[in-house]
Amino acid sequence: MMNNSPESVPEHNLVEFSVSELSLALKRAVEEAFGQVRVRGEISGFKRAASGHLYFVLKDEKAVLDAVCWRGTTLATKPADGIEVICIGRITTYPGRSRYQIVVEEMEVAGEGALLKLLQERRKKLAEEGLFDARRKQPLPYLPERIGVVTSPTGAVIRDILHRINDRFPRHVLLWPVLVQGDGAAKEIAAAITGFNRLKKGGKLPRPDVLIIARGGGSLEDLWAFNEEIVVRATASSKIPLISAVGHETDTTLIDHAADVRAPTPTAAAEMAVPVHAELLEDVLDRARRLVGTTERYIESHRAHLKALVHGLIDPRSLIEIAVQRLDEWTCRMKNAITQNLAKQEARLHSLDRLIESLSYTRVLERGFTLVRDPMGEPVTSAQGTKPGMAISICFKDDEVGAVIDKAKKKKAKMVGKPPRRKEGQGEFF
Repeated sequence: MMNNSPESVPEHNLVEFSVSELSLALKRAVEEAFGQVRVRGEISGFKRAASGHLYFVLKDEKAVLDAVCWRGTTLATKPADGIEVICIGRITTYPGRSRYQIVVEEMEVAGEGALLKLLQERRKKLAEEGLFDARRKQPLPYLPERIGVVTSPTGAVIRDILHRINDRFPRHVLLWPVLVQGDGAAKEIAAAITGFNRLKKGGKLPRPDVLIIARGGGSLEDLWAFNEEIVVRATASSKIPLISAVGHETDTTLIDHAADVRAPTPTAAAEMAVPVHAELLEDVLDRARRLVGTTERYIESHRAHLKALVHGLIDPRSLIEIAVQRLDEWTCRMKNAITQNLAKQEARLHSLDRLIESLSYTRVLERGFTLVRDPMGEPVTSAQGTKPGMAISICFKDDEVGAVIDKAKKKKAKMVGKPPRRKEGQGEFF
């Protein structure tokens, strides 16, 4: 017979949890067990929240894993749907959904095939924006005063560049040390290009005349920093002519398309930047010799031509003598012409003077006539032009006297024979 009394009920030794306590315990257990993991998968459902945090899932053919990347985390690869990546981070849980997820701290593209696909898509995008347009290319200066180099401060690249420049034509070299691989390399390279462009000409640290962006050879992953958009855009925006020298001759990165000139190696970039001093000197001397020879031939040719012209010219002294003789002749003829002309004009003037004299009214007065003038001095030519009491003046050959018109009625005189002689002392005319 069974005993159903409370004392007979078996006691359980399981700890009782609340939902929150269990979620917290699971979170701690997961984080302790998977503090740092490296997970490979394809990105799907990528979105950027308004807060700046990134959310997506990593998936393969059998499972999915939620992923989050907090704002402020620097990723070497820009997340996008369909890209296979390797994420490094820590596994944690999200109690609100009873899900586990990876908090991504680093990300890189998984496999060369995925990188090539991403590279092709990025090249197409940037080309459509015109960043690789040949019309944007700038010519390199023939002999720069200063050369800016963006590369690692250690290693064979910077030594090769300096050695080659010193061998060919020593110039001032400004080194901007940067990482050329790994996290943060792209930002440092872009900042160096922008920094060189911000330098002022003639400033305390003068701006270079040409830039060399260099790195030694490596795998596609090693050179990936030079495929990042930030580097390509900084290269395309550079106002200083820029030479890209990344990897070996067979290596090609996106910076090569945006640069003004691509060099197959860092050493070749140094050769493009400066000419060979000895060759330049020889070229200058050769040009000088050619210039002297050309000048001498030019002078000799014109000297011979001038001599030929001189033979065909008349002696300048004879021309001057003829001109002097002709001038003397013209001077004599001009003098005679002036004298003859003056004599003709003088005779005509005397003739006119005699004519004027003969026609002068004074000759009439000398024959006994008089000239009567009104108060205004105008000649009175008829009796109708007078009136009683009018003051007049009478002009004789030897003098002039005044008179007043009589008030008596004017009578029309009839002249018969000679006019009567005027009595002595006669005071009035009418």
